[in-house]
Amino acid sequence: MTVTEFDIEQKLGELTLEEKVGLLAGIDFWHTYGVKRLDIPSLRFSDGPNGLRGTKFFNSHPSACFPCGTGLAATFDKDLLYEAGRLMGVEAKAKGVHVILGPTMNIQRGPLGGRGFESFSEDPYLTGQAAISIVKGIQDEGIAATVKHFVGNDLEDERNASNCIVSERALREIYLEPFRLAVKYANPAAFMTGYNKVNGEHVSQSSKIIQDILKGEWKWDGTIMSDWFGTYTTGKAIENGLDIEMPGPPKFRKYNVLQHMVATRELHIKHIDDRVRNVLKLVKYALATGIPENAPEGSANNTATTSAQLRKIAQDSIVLLKNEDNVLPLKKDETVAVIGPNAKYAAYCGGGSASLRAYYTTTPYDSISEKLGEKETPYTVGAHGYRLLPGLAENLINPVTGKKGYKAKFFKEPRGTSKRTQIDEYDLDLSNVMLFDYVNKQAPDFLFYIDFEGNFTPEETGDYEFGVAVFGTALLYVDDKLVVDNKTVQQRGNTFFNSGSREERGVIHLEKGKTYNVRIEFSSGRTFAFAEGEGFGGGGVILGVVKVSDPEEDIKKAVELAKSVDKVVLNIGLNGEWESEGFDRPDMKLVGYQDKLVEAVLAANPNTVVVNQSGTPVEMPWLHKAKALVQAWYGGNEAGNAIADVLFGDVNPSGKLSLSFPFKNVDNPAYLNFSTERGRVLYGEDIFVGYRYYEKLGKDVAFPFGFGLSYSKFDITDLKVSVDEDNDRLEVTVDVQNVGELDGAEVVQFYISKDDSDVIRPVKELKGFEKVHLQAGASTSVKSNLSLKESVSFYDEYQDQWSLQAGNYKVLAGNSSASISEVAEFTVTESQFWSGM
Repeated sequence: MTVTEFDIEQKLGELTLEEKVGLLAGIDFWHTYGVKRLDIPSLRFSDGPNGLRGTKFFNSHPSACFPCGTGLAATFDKDLLYEAGRLMGVEAKAKGVHVILGPTMNIQRGPLGGRGFESFSEDPYLTGQAAISIVKGIQDEGIAATVKHFVGNDLEDERNASNCIVSERALREIYLEPFRLAVKYANPAAFMTGYNKVNGEHVSQSSKIIQDILKGEWKWDGTIMSDWFGTYTTGKAIENGLDIEMPGPPKFRKYNVLQHMVATRELHIKHIDDRVRNVLKLVKYALATGIPENAPEGSANNTATTSAQLRKIAQDSIVLLKNEDNVLPLKKDETVAVIGPNAKYAAYCGGGSASLRAYYTTTPYDSISEKLGEKETPYTVGAHGYRLLPGLAENLINPVTGKKGYKAKFFKEPRGTSKRTQIDEYDLDLSNVMLFDYVNKQAPDFLFYIDFEGNFTPEETGDYEFGVAVFGTALLYVDDKLVVDNKTVQQRGNTFFNSGSREERGVIHLEKGKTYNVRIEFSSGRTFAFAEGEGFGGGGVILGVVKVSDPEEDIKKAVELAKSVDKVVLNIGLNGEWESEGFDRPDMKLVGYQDKLVEAVLAANPNTVVVNQSGTPVEMPWLHKAKALVQAWYGGNEAGNAIADVLFGDVNPSGKLSLSFPFKNVDNPAYLNFSTERGRVLYGEDIFVGYRYYEKLGKDVAFPFGFGLSYSKFDITDLKVSVDEDNDRLEVTVDVQNVGELDGAEVVQFYISKDDSDVIRPVKELKGFEKVHLQAGASTSVKSNLSLKESVSFYDEYQDQWSLQAGNYKVLAGNSSASISEVAEFTVTESQFWSGM
C-alpha cells in the first residue's frame, strides 16, 4: 500500500474496537500492533540518542556509535548535527527501524544526573538547536524522530515517582522551551513522555502539558508514546493524550478492560478514536520509508564513509580547555608515554538506553601509538577507574573457536540434573550479557540456565579478582574451584537499570602462562532474589576480572614512567558504569585514585596533557597545576582516533563546552535540591540553571559555558544589530578574523541582556550562535537571523503568557558566556503578550 492510499479516517472507520485497542500499545519491547486485514503494519522502534541499537539487547547487531549528547552539542555546529541526524536515519534503515527514540532533550540542572551525558546542554536554546538539526536530519531520511523525555525527566532518583515542583516561569523558559523550538522548527513526528510528575501530575497523563500546551498552544499533531513502563493509568492517560503505552504486552490497555470501560461509559469512544488517529498518523509516516514490517535487521552501514563521518563529529566535539606553554599539539619526534585508566579502555558511550554494541571501538592508546608509528608506546595504568571489574570476556579465549570470548550453552534444567536439555548455544565476546529480550520457545516462562566457559591465561603471576553481578543468580568457578557466589546470598545493587544485584567478588592466585578454565553457571532472572523488576525477562549477568594491585605502587610506576619521557598523555575520567540510566552520580569526583595519580604525574612531568572523558563535569582539584587539558566526552566508535587527531594537531580543536564546569559540586545551582525527597524534587534554582546561576551570583567556575580554545586565534569585531518588530526579526552580524597561523573554526555566540526589567532576569541568555571555518589570516562576516520575540521575552506567570517588553536591550557577541568581545544596543518600541509559537 502506498502512502497516498492510506486514508486515516477511512482506516479508523474500518477498525473494530479490539483492533483500535490493540493499536494503543506495543506488542513487545520494540514493535507496535499491526492489522493485516487493513494493511496497517507493525512499526519498529529503537533506542537512538547516540546510535541505533536495533531490537536486541542480547547478541545485538553492531551499530554506528555517535558521541554522547553533551559531545554532540559541544560541536556547536548545526550543519554537522544535521548530517549526524541523516546518518542516524541511514542506520535506522539498516536495522529495519521506522521510529528512532531520540534525541534526548532534557536539561542538566546540575552535573550529577545519571543521563546527563545523554542530553545536550544546560541551556534551552542550545538544546533546542541541537535537537532541531538532528531531527531534521533523521526525518529527511524519512525516519520518524522521537523527542524525549517530555518534560522534567532530569534525574534518575525515584524517577517513576519523582514530582518536579517547578515554577511556571522556569517550566516555560528552561524546560519546555527546547521542545517548543523543536516543534516550531523541525516538527518531530513523535514525542516520548518522561517518567516523572510535574507539579503533582505524571506527564504521561497530564492534560495541561499534553493537551493544553503541546497540542493546544503549540498546535503539534503527532504521536505521543510513554517511556518504557512509564504509563500509570488506563482511562486518564487515554483521555489526556497518551497515544501508545510502551512496551507491550500492555499493562493498562488490555482489550477486556477498555471494552468494559467503553460499554459502561467510563471512557468515551471518542478518546480512543483520538488516540488511534494519532497512531495511524505515525503509521502513515512510516509507510513512506518503504521499510517493510519486521524487516531483517542488520549492520549494513559499517563503511569507510561512516567511519569518516563519525570521526569528524568526534573531532569537532572535543574541547581544548588549557594549553599553557603550547604543550599541544604533540610532535612525533618527542618521546611520549600514555598513562591512565581510560588509555586502553574504550569509553565510547554512556550506560543504559544509550549503550550499544559498536561496529568497532578505538582507544587513545592505540590511536596515539599509530600516530607515533610505535607498536608498544610506553604505558602503565596508574590508577583504575572502574565501578564493576573490567570485562572478563575480553580476557578469555573460547575453547571451541579459539577466538576472544566464551562458549555459552543454554539448558532447560540446572547444572547437576542427570539429563539436561540443551536449547541454545552462542559464541559471545561481551562481558555484559543482557537477556531481557532473549526468547526461546522451549523456555516460555523465561526460566533457563546457561553455562559460560572460556580459558584464561594470565600475563603475570599474582592474585586475580573476579566479579559477577546479576539479574538472576550465578556461580563462577576457576578450574572447578568456586571463586564468586552470587546465588546463595544476594544483595541489591544498581546494575541492570538499578534493578539488579551488586557485584560480588572473589580472589584467587594464578600463575603466569598457565591456562585456567573459567566457568559461570547462570540461572535466569526468574531465580533472582529480588525479581520484581518489570520487563527483564531472562535477566542478565555482568562478568569481570582484574589483577589485584597496590594503588600506591601503581602510581609510583606511573611517576617513574612520566619522568622518562618528554611528554605524557594522561587519560582519566568516567565511563558508562558511572554515568548511566538508572541512578545518579553520588558526587562530582573522579573515581578511585585518579586525582592522586594526576597530582603525582603532573609533579613528575609538568608537560603532561590531561585528557578527561566524561559526559558531565568532574571536579579537578589539580586544575591549577595542569598546563594542558582536553575534554573528550564519550566519543563513539572514533573516540580514540579523534583524541589522537586533536593531540597531534592533525585537527584544530573547535568544540565549546555545552555545560558549565563548576570547581566543586557544592557550587552548582541544584546542589541543595537535586535528589527526590519523599516523592518530590524542588527546582529551587528556578530559571537560574547553569551559567545563568553562576553569572547572577558572580560565582567563578572552572570553565564557563560555551568555552573552548583553538590552536589558532580569532578576533570578533564590528557587531551590528537590526530590528524589524513587524516581522519578528532580530538580525545580528559580526566580523570574524582568524589572526592565528593555523586554519580553524570559531563559534560566535550571541547573548541577549536587559538591565532595567521589572522582573528578575539572568545577566544574559544565549539566543544565537554560528560556527565559522576560516583559513589562517582570513576573515568573514557572520550573520544570524533570530526571532525577536523568542530572543527577548520572559514568561509572565500573572498573565500566563510570554511577555515582550518595550525598552532597551543589549546583544553581546563573544566566544563563550564569559568572553564577550562586542556589545551593541537595540530598542523595542512596543510591548506585547504572546502564546504558542
